[in-house]
Amino acid sequence: MDACRTLIEAVAREAGDLLRGRLHDRHFIQYKGEINLVTEADRLSELLIVERIRREFPMHDILTEESPETTNGSDFRWIIDPLDGTTNYAHGYPVFCVSIALEVTGVIMLGVVYNPMLDELFTAERGAGAFLNGKRLTVSRTETLSRSLLATGFPYDIREDRNNNINYFEVMALSAQAVRRAGSAALDLAYLAAGRFDGFWELKLMPWDTAAGWLLVEEAGGGVTDLCGDPYHLHSRNMLASNSLIHAEMVRILAGTDPLYEPYQNRVRKVK
Repeated sequence: MDACRTLIEAVAREAGDLLRGRLHDRHFIQYKGEINLVTEADRLSELLIVERIRREFPMHDILTEESPETTNGSDFRWIIDPLDGTTNYAHGYPVFCVSIALEVTGVIMLGVVYNPMLDELFTAERGAGAFLNGKRLTVSRTETLSRSLLATGFPYDIREDRNNNINYFEVMALSAQAVRRAGSAALDLAYLAAGRFDGFWELKLMPWDTAAGWLLVEEAGGGVTDLCGDPYHLHSRNMLASNSLIHAEMVRILAGTDPLYEPYQNRVRKVK
């Protein structure tokens, strides 16, 4: 695991440096959806990360945002978001990160989120804690939702699907001290692990959005579930994370909100 830890930290920094250096370039933008875009920087960062991993561990599986999954039947799988916050990046807004996790036999064992603009390397190893540039992290001690700073985001199909988080955003904005929407789920989770946010929720997430941040939050002492408080897994696509102290209150508030997502409607009624 030492070799994997060394690699994941080094390659996250290298990819982040690449992104920082190209931030103010004129970007070639393609659209995967109405507002879901990808830049040449996403692909260059992904190419760099994947090449470094394959050089060291050629038989490991790789799941990354911009390319088909590589499956060799390995117990080891790297889960990569080469640029989380692409819309920010494409507009020159300096809030983005690189997120890489290592899954071993179905369990996330290592996670790294690197914010190149602030040179902040968030790292976590299962059972060994979470760290920011080598300093141990702990979640906040805020005990009530009304005193909490929360983070969230909106899905790319916000214009097409009524299950777009606007209903939950409204009720949380009225219940918490404030809500921030920065545009990078991985960075939001890293900031939660660092105690900068007290809670986080978001819909329609993908494994590369959450794998590293999930481990960071748990290793910093926080809690992670789905919106109903059930155990979270990489394919949940809906996440609720917190410092644990406000978790039950967040579940209760969300459960009391008219759910627009059909599969959740019966479940949240049970929570009530």
